[in-house]
Amino acid sequence: MSSEQGLKPLRKPSHTKSYMSTLLIIVLLWWSAVKTNATIAQLIIGLPEMGKLLVEMVPPDWSYIDVVWKPMMQTVQMAVIGTTVGGIVAIPVALLAAGNVTRSPWIYHPTRIILNLIRAIPELLYAALFVAMYGIGSMPGVLALSFFAFGLIAKLTYESIETIDPGPLEAMTAVGANKWQWIHFGVVPQVTAQYMAYFLYTFEVNIRAATVLGLVGAGGIGLFLDRALQQFRYDRASLIIILTLAIVLIIDYISTKVRERLL
Repeated sequence: MSSEQGLKPLRKPSHTKSYMSTLLIIVLLWWSAVKTNATIAQLIIGLPEMGKLLVEMVPPDWSYIDVVWKPMMQTVQMAVIGTTVGGIVAIPVALLAAGNVTRSPWIYHPTRIILNLIRAIPELLYAALFVAMYGIGSMPGVLALSFFAFGLIAKLTYESIETIDPGPLEAMTAVGANKWQWIHFGVVPQVTAQYMAYFLYTFEVNIRAATVLGLVGAGGIGLFLDRALQQFRYDRASLIIILTLAIVLIIDYISTKVRERLL
């Protein structure tokens, strides 16, 4: 028997798995839309009302900027403080959660569970809880943003620590470096750029989150946005949205440039 006769003819790969996956996704989408009443028909029915709302938002009430400028800056300040506090606290916790630094599963597993629990709670719920404790104002918003920043930065940082090059660490261990020297000269230089990138990214997210936290009384521009919507002053609401968008775009541009220099 020749070698050509011994070769089996090539068969086209079965597409059954792909078809079944696609069908499952379509069924899940249909089922979710029906159960939540979020259908295309409902979207079409609401389009005229959406058009009326957009008409009422134009032109924005530019005279209202004198009132909302201070709370807008307060929103940025809340994000600055919340991100900074959360980012600082995240550093030692990230080291404890990294398996290649802590080594002991009795330490890094519970630390990771705590981080998962913190991230499982959305910042709006944190804000509502802290408003109940401290009352309406900026303090609940700062605490909510701090918890959010802490959970996010700590997780991303410890995952980066676990992917660092082990060579320098092994060399330092061979020459008798202690744990603090091992971390300071072997771990920190390899994750500093990633940590700063995560910090800046979280700051951008916190700017957006701080805008919404005011809806539950946690200070910032969100309180004025909620008030404008309740009073049906959509021209003022559009001004707040435009101002928030401008601030976010500026901060996003600055953060991008800083990350480019670091990385």
